[in-house]
Amino acid sequence: MRNLLAKVNIGEEFWLKKDVGIGDESVYPAYQSIGSFISAILPNIYVIAGVILFLLMVFGGLTYIKSAGSSDEEGVKKGQQAITAALVGFLIIFASYWIIQLIEIITGVEIFKSNL
Repeated sequence: MRNLLAKVNIGEEFWLKKDVGIGDESVYPAYQSIGSFISAILPNIYVIAGVILFLLMVFGGLTYIKSAGSSDEEGVKKGQQAITAALVGFLIIFASYWIIQLIEIITGVEIFKSNL
């Protein structure tokens, strides 16, 4: 029976070398600068912020409902504060996204473009 296993250097295939990220362009073309690394991560940060927004809204809503049912004024305020904080955070993230879009249009620099 023939051996069909291929010999592969896992370190080279999965970029597990010590200079992962910023390094030799021929070996690691993905991130040649900190800017390209941030450009690759930035869209994912907006997704994470959306998940955190959702969780804060659920937590605030449940706290508000639970406290309103038991006439707990302090719990109601906590729920309202959590919902307010989530909405303010959403507005900040939303505004930052559109500010970055405006900067891209004005300067012509593609901030959200990933080099992957």
